[in-house]
Amino acid sequence: MSTITEREQRWREFLAPTAAPGFLFHVDYSDPECPTPSTPSLWPDKIEERIERAWTLYETQRKKAEWVNDDRVPYLTNVTGTEIFAEAFGCAVQRPDDTNPFALPCVHNAQEADALTAPELSTSSLAYLFDIADELQRRAGPEAVMKPVDIQSPMDVVALIWEKVDLFIAMLETPESVKRLAGEVRTLLIAFMDEWFRRYGTEYIAHFPDYFMSGGITLSEDEIGAVSEEMFDAFFRNELELLSAHFGGIAIHCCADARHQWGNLKSIPGLRLLNLVKPPTRGAEYIQDAYTFFGGGVAQMHHGWTPWGEPETWPQGYPSECRVVLQCPAATRDEAISLADQLQEIRG
Repeated sequence: MSTITEREQRWREFLAPTAAPGFLFHVDYSDPECPTPSTPSLWPDKIEERIERAWTLYETQRKKAEWVNDDRVPYLTNVTGTEIFAEAFGCAVQRPDDTNPFALPCVHNAQEADALTAPELSTSSLAYLFDIADELQRRAGPEAVMKPVDIQSPMDVVALIWEKVDLFIAMLETPESVKRLAGEVRTLLIAFMDEWFRRYGTEYIAHFPDYFMSGGITLSEDEIGAVSEEMFDAFFRNELELLSAHFGGIAIHCCADARHQWGNLKSIPGLRLLNLVKPPTRGAEYIQDAYTFFGGGVAQMHHGWTPWGEPETWPQGYPSECRVVLQCPAATRDEAISLADQLQEIRG
């Protein structure tokens, strides 16, 4: 059985720029003896419930790691909705009982956007998130791996702050105001993640999905599905490249239908891993095409394409130069154990 240290080392080697083709894998299953705890409302006044849920999840993952010999690394989570950075800029937040919180736009024109500046981190609405993480680290010790909050790209946060119909018009009519606000968001993101890494270390689990990172930053970049390739160059590229340079690499999640942006994503310096989600309007070939398009230049962990047939055939389902993270469902613990052992043998 692989130790957690051995699993982390495999991830370091797998995500290195000079890594050889190959695969890592997660086996996903539900275990009646270790049920996944339900998520409490992600509200600032639910800190204790959020801490207890994260702690129970961590203990569950550690138990599963003793049974199933895959590449999953247990983590302490500080899950949030997408609202947190927009809220720090002054957006009101809706907090329904049955879904994640979400921000309401507070900017409706370029003049309002120009008046916003990045808040001081320690006195912002983000500060309590460190209280949650501090307590989790106190319980688990500094060697435990942390999963940070939901991190959206600067332009994705701008699209939460700025009413979107007006934002798209402003991208044409007052582009400098849009870029200025994106720069303010980047300033806050950097301040937050610099402090996060200072406290909890630079080895962590990505905000989504659950892969191990050693350095670099991970974020969601979804608004690129709604803009042209030229708009990507004008508003998105600079922010991604600056974040990649600052943190020493970047990994990107995108759940938009952004096939037209693949070339732009591929060209981002320091891109370590790409996670695409197959849009409902696309067939399975969307993800299969992505494996071919991105090849071995970046590790890939996509949603919407599940291996079929016998496990020994799965590595042949991808282009030979690829580095792929397999996500393998199992119905029971015994099936998960057997599947992980088979994949370990195939990989060996």
